[in-house]
Amino acid sequence: MSGAMLFIQEDLKISDEQVQLLTGIMNVSAIAGCLTAGQVSDYFGRRRTFSIAAWIFFIGSVLMSFAGSFGMLMAGRCVTGVAVGYALSTAPVYAAEISPAKTRGSLSSIPDISINFGILIGYVANYFLGRLPLAYGWRAMFGLSALPSAVFAVGAIFLPESPRWLVMHGRVDEALNVLQQLCATGDEAQVLWSEAAPPEEWSGGLGVWREMFLHPTPPVRRMLVAGMGVLFVQHLSGINGVQLYSARVFKAVGVASTNEILAANIGMGLAKTVFILTAILLVDRVGRRGLYLSSLAGVIVSLSCLGLSLTVIENSKPNQDVPWPRAAIASGVGVGVAFNRVANATVALTFISLSNAITMGGAFFLFGFLSVGAATFFYFFCPETQGRPLEEIEEVFKHGWRERRHSVHSPFHVFKHTEMR
Repeated sequence: MSGAMLFIQEDLKISDEQVQLLTGIMNVSAIAGCLTAGQVSDYFGRRRTFSIAAWIFFIGSVLMSFAGSFGMLMAGRCVTGVAVGYALSTAPVYAAEISPAKTRGSLSSIPDISINFGILIGYVANYFLGRLPLAYGWRAMFGLSALPSAVFAVGAIFLPESPRWLVMHGRVDEALNVLQQLCATGDEAQVLWSEAAPPEEWSGGLGVWREMFLHPTPPVRRMLVAGMGVLFVQHLSGINGVQLYSARVFKAVGVASTNEILAANIGMGLAKTVFILTAILLVDRVGRRGLYLSSLAGVIVSLSCLGLSLTVIENSKPNQDVPWPRAAIASGVGVGVAFNRVANATVALTFISLSNAITMGGAFFLFGFLSVGAATFFYFFCPETQGRPLEEIEEVFKHGWRERRHSVHSPFHVFKHTEMR
């Protein structure tokens, strides 16, 4: 979107306020997808939900590629946002449910590397499609994104269904067949089979929402705070501001030509993809807490440097693997991702106005300060879950921070996996 926006604003003659709205509206509409994805995937199954999301995304991409006005572009972005909400909520659930505990962290992160690899491909496509005539370049950028959506909509039908979902719906024989396909050995299949048995309290539908919000147990309440909080503060670091408005950031530091900006986007996308891949390789080795806290430290330093650099440049210019209760994992992830989209939309809808009000450097100083708050929240509310199967995650949250702090010797402490049953 960041590359296409360069050409959309010039072609359709839209204002900065309309750019903000067009950029952020997808995250607003994604909230609707997030909040309904859990019920849809619990009813239809994970793979059918993937297919539904892909077809919705296909429709939105077609609408945007043929848009002749700001209103039609907005409609396409709204439709696409619903699909994004479905996909972001269902993919981590599916990955977690088909993964053994020892590799769940890395396998559940595959959707992240896939998303960012797709963004990188989009940056490369923007670089070459930006050479087309103005009226066709940005439409081709949106139009081409419809092709992988159609392919995935068909391909999702051939994915194995989640064995946990099958067991919860009484389709035991099918679940056993899926486990035999997924596992290399009978012992591994037996372990996953023991984890796939449905919890006694599982009721699905409205019962899940009652368990999470109306009558939550202390562990469920702590999991809600941790899950929603982490996904909310994740985007208060301003990563969406850098990614969606990268063209403005690069212009602010003196990158002038459109081709140079699009090439710089490729470099940014490549760096992000490489480090996400690095995180995937490390998450099951060093644990979630250590990786997350060290990453936030890097974010804080980077944002501070970016804020300082932009402030100097601007002043020198003249005039110028989230935890959820097992029975509510699909709905829980949906709610968490909805909070993530709220923060995402907040940044996207206010970045230009914020930059104009307190300068772009000041905006990144603010994001750095918010990242300090994010690190503090994560340290106190998110215990280590490394190596634990989904069935034991709720056990981790039976004790609050005050009870856990005596066993924590450093912010990178990894909780020992002891038998708790």
